[in-house]
Amino acid sequence: MLLSFPTHLQIETMPLPPDISAPSDFDFIIGDWLVKHERLNSRLANCDQWTSFEGQTSTVRILGGFGNLEDNLLHFPGDSFRAAAMRSYCARTRTWSIWWLDGRNPTQLDTPVVGCFENQTGLFFADDVLDGQAIRVRFTWTAIAGENPRWEQAFSSDAGATWETNWKMEFFPAMPASA
Repeated sequence: MLLSFPTHLQIETMPLPPDISAPSDFDFIIGDWLVKHERLNSRLANCDQWTSFEGQTSTVRILGGFGNLEDNLLHFPGDSFRAAAMRSYCARTRTWSIWWLDGRNPTQLDTPVVGCFENQTGLFFADDVLDGQAIRVRFTWTAIAGENPRWEQAFSSDAGATWETNWKMEFFPAMPASA
């Protein structure tokens, strides 16, 4: 039977039951957030000038809790755009993979970073290329109870001997908890 819905109806999400064995590593980021961004103006160029801007994000569980999808609206100075992060957990390797999709280039997923959480900090790594140069990428998630979640991105051009942090985010609940 084919179901037909009027196009003017708002379709609400139907929560599917979570898998009871799903990891809880990224549960701290599920929901709606206001985001304070700080981004280094030039990467791997001895730059020390940062640009601050705001954004919004909303994250939902997928794959029964073995993944999540993050919808982002970033308000760069003079230009706003959308992006998405998709995270999936591999129970066999006990690692997460994180992909980034920039809405300005919607046909290209970034190389996934792969890693795990330990003591409320998640470290995720990938080999990539920036302006023709081989680099190492590191994402650091910090999820300390009672504090706002934080994320940082860093690049290394010397196989991880040194790192340059080039993007920082701090997440604030879009709807603060009632007292």
